[in-house]
Amino acid sequence: MFKRCLICTDFTDGLDRFASFVPSLSASGVNCLVFLHSVPYWEEGEIPHVDEEKVEAAKKRLQVALENVPDGIEVKVEVPSGRPSDTIPRIVEREKIEIVLAGTPIRSFLQEKVFGSTSLSLARATSAPLMIFRPNQISVYTKEELELRCQHLWRSMLIPYNDSEAAQYLVKQIKNYFENDGASSLEECILLWVINEGGRMPEETVKARQEEAEKRIAEVKQDLESIGLKVETQVRRGNPTVEIINAVMTKDVSAIAVGSDDRGGLLQWTVPSLANEILRSSWYPVLFFSQARS
Repeated sequence: MFKRCLICTDFTDGLDRFASFVPSLSASGVNCLVFLHSVPYWEEGEIPHVDEEKVEAAKKRLQVALENVPDGIEVKVEVPSGRPSDTIPRIVEREKIEIVLAGTPIRSFLQEKVFGSTSLSLARATSAPLMIFRPNQISVYTKEELELRCQHLWRSMLIPYNDSEAAQYLVKQIKNYFENDGASSLEECILLWVINEGGRMPEETVKARQEEAEKRIAEVKQDLESIGLKVETQVRRGNPTVEIINAVMTKDVSAIAVGSDDRGGLLQWTVPSLANEILRSSWYPVLFFSQARS
């Protein structure tokens, strides 16, 4: 599904383990892998300067990625100095990155409290999708388990869908990436529409909304199936976040895909949204699509 992948790690998120699984990652369809760790400038004294010791240590730690590289796969290790909000967009643009893998906003470059406006700067600087992992999703895997996970990073997607602008954009992007990949590793999508029953909504209104949802989601299914994807649809009632988590627990899902028309708002962690709740509540990787903002 994605060919050019940037894997960012701060060495506390577990993503540096991916460096030992380049052959397995290539099996997911990736043909270019860039591993990145940003080293802050050493600010002792009046003039900040490169912390050569930490740079070399990081390069050494990621060096394993350059060993046993399969034919046809390009692998690079980047250890730039500076803020992640500055270094990551540069690498994304220079290497024509199609997807960025990162840890959750827990002591990582996505947490605004740690790096100031880093999250907003990064999100608005690039439209490349972000695949976000919880640290324990990677750290607790055995080598055998992680090898299999790397092969199927995006084999099956659960797509929360409600016909909003963000949901339509999400489906459009997945369709585009699939069509542009001649041998896509994406095999199946599960479209899930949840009718929120909050408040005192009459049963007739709920039924009418469910019928409309079933009609619309069937149209989206047909559109995705027309390009060769296997698609399952579900329409449920209840709390959207709860039902999404319940659904993903009963299906063989690689990741939850979400979309937003306000990436900055999502990553501030202050604006209530379904995408926020999924990122907070799910133990599954979350694949986030959004248009870049200026």
